Amino acid sequence: MNPFTVTAALRAAGAAVQATDLVLGGEVSAAFCAVRPPGHHAEYRNAMGFCFFNNVAVGVRHALDVHGLERVALIDFDVHHGNGSEDILRDDERVLMCSIYEKGLYPFPDGDDKRPGMVNVGLPSRSGSEAFREVVTQRWLPALEAFRPQLIYISAGFDAHRDDDMGNLALLESDYEWVTQQLMAVARRHCQGRVISCLEGGYVLSPLARSAGAHVKVLIGAD
Repeated sequence: MNPFTVTAALRAAGAAVQATDLVLGGEVSAAFCAVRPPGHHAEYRNAMGFCFFNNVAVGVRHALDVHGLERVALIDFDVHHGNGSEDILRDDERVLMCSIYEKGLYPFPDGDDKRPGMVNVGLPSRSGSEAFREVVTQRWLPALEAFRPQLIYISAGFDAHRDDDMGNLALLESDYEWVTQQLMAVARRHCQGRVISCLEGGYVLSPLARSAGAHVKVLIGAD
């Protein structure tokens, strides 16, 4: 922490709230919150792992409790398990959370959460693109189709990239482009294309820039 941390953390969480207002107000159909600090490790009662407020969970609860939505999905493809998001949202029947994470990494989850509304899948180190895409195709997409979300949030962590030494899942920017395409297709079918993405991990600038760029191009419908 430093003297500017609290201000930055408040603005990061506030960005998720503003994005929610803009998307649900019909001003934009999709938004990307390029914020730090990240948020998905922050639990209901604890700050953890670079995270002070759980930005995306704040946005989710704003959509549910202020805007009155009934079904919101949260997708997390950061290399680390979004333990904070799970802690805050796991007992909320209005939320479906789908995630992948690398086994054996911080925050060292005990195992996949089997409860309804949670589709969290741990992958072995060096799993790569094929295993990631298999989880998305076989686990995430059927759950999303059954849930029919009215709004999709993404915890967009890019530290599973092959060139990011924070993890070892060995994904590529093409994987982030592909998964964003799948999620946007779900959004078009069920929630008028409404998607809000919040930056989580990603700690080596070049792969972070390439991956985030590929992700945002799909969000905004650019070629």
